[in-house]
Amino acid sequence: MREEVWASLRDLAEGARARLPEIAKGNRDGALLAMARLLEEAWPEVLRANREDLEEAERSGLSRAKLDRLALKDKDLKTLTEGLRQIAALPDPLGRIEGLGKRPSGLRVGRMRVPLGLIGFIYEARPGATVEAVSVALKAGNAMLLRGGKEAFRSNQALVSLWHRALLEVGLPREAVSLVPTTDREAILAMCRLELLDLLIPRGGEELIRLVQKEARVPVLAHAKGVNHLYVDQRADLSMALRLALNGKTQRPAVCNALEALLVHEAVAEAFLPMLEKAMGEKGVELRACPRALSLLKGAVPAREEEWDQEYLDLILRVKVVSGLDEALAHIARYGSRHTEAICTEDPHAAWRFLEEVDASLVLWNASTRFNDGFQLGLGAEIGISTSKLHAYGPMGPLELTTTKWVALGEGQERE
Repeated sequence: MREEVWASLRDLAEGARARLPEIAKGNRDGALLAMARLLEEAWPEVLRANREDLEEAERSGLSRAKLDRLALKDKDLKTLTEGLRQIAALPDPLGRIEGLGKRPSGLRVGRMRVPLGLIGFIYEARPGATVEAVSVALKAGNAMLLRGGKEAFRSNQALVSLWHRALLEVGLPREAVSLVPTTDREAILAMCRLELLDLLIPRGGEELIRLVQKEARVPVLAHAKGVNHLYVDQRADLSMALRLALNGKTQRPAVCNALEALLVHEAVAEAFLPMLEKAMGEKGVELRACPRALSLLKGAVPAREEEWDQEYLDLILRVKVVSGLDEALAHIARYGSRHTEAICTEDPHAAWRFLEEVDASLVLWNASTRFNDGFQLGLGAEIGISTSKLHAYGPMGPLELTTTKWVALGEGQERE
């Protein structure tokens, strides 16, 4: 590892750790609101930097899915600024004491919410995350060290520059947000070994997440790939099921909460699958099906066994006919990634059994998998979707980026 990469990261981390008390006590909500305003004012400059990133990425042959994640659009401005303002309006998660109770000694004992500290964030070509992740971490009083994908370097530089302006406007130190100043892949390994970090969060493809989990010397909070299913029950409203399938698969196929597999009850397969094939064909979706589904579809191709746990992030959808809820639950337990699972049914008993038994960070009844998102679930934004359960499960908002310490309020008590 080159010495200059390591030294640069240590300098950034040490500078951030020294300012953590100021960040926790400072006007964090003011910084979020200032960032929302600056984004609106400087959006043309951000888009210009993003276009330069996109042009270079296209020349280098970046995949369609990654180009989609890299691109910033005008509609993203509204999502990002609304998210910033929503987070600013949330209650401050810090300082409150939870579960305060009196012990026989007379001590009043509880747990106080405190920041996690310095968070390292390693992510791929998603510049919007430079706004969302920082906003969540800052609300919770944390500092962030960012290592974004090389494809989004110009975009991330423009956004971090706005963060610095927002922080300085309200008297917070610019060290609260730092961008690793190199696209060198060695910086990823350096961050994994940087013990000044309190937490490391990778957000990207399966290869990146496995690398970080393998190499990290600090705690890691990560999400697995999104192998997400929609189960169409025998009592489903088939027009609703079709809409949910289309939205889940085609609204934005290159994201982790997109639909990857459809399970259809055998009682409705003959009526539903031709409808599905026609609608998906109009959207350019390729269907890969089990033998039973193939017999009801004209243009599908066989799904290989090794595909059932695959995340396509593309206009490809697996289809399987199942005998009922038991088989659907068993299939999800075997092939799902604990990210997002949905059922479409008018049977409340089947729905509640699905909600209770499926192990996923978000389980939905009669709704699209695309709702597993911090903004959509009322968090304002998210830093990622954890599928690891410790210490968070699902979209991680400000509360998930805090921890608790014990506090005891006494009146001179001594232990006997």
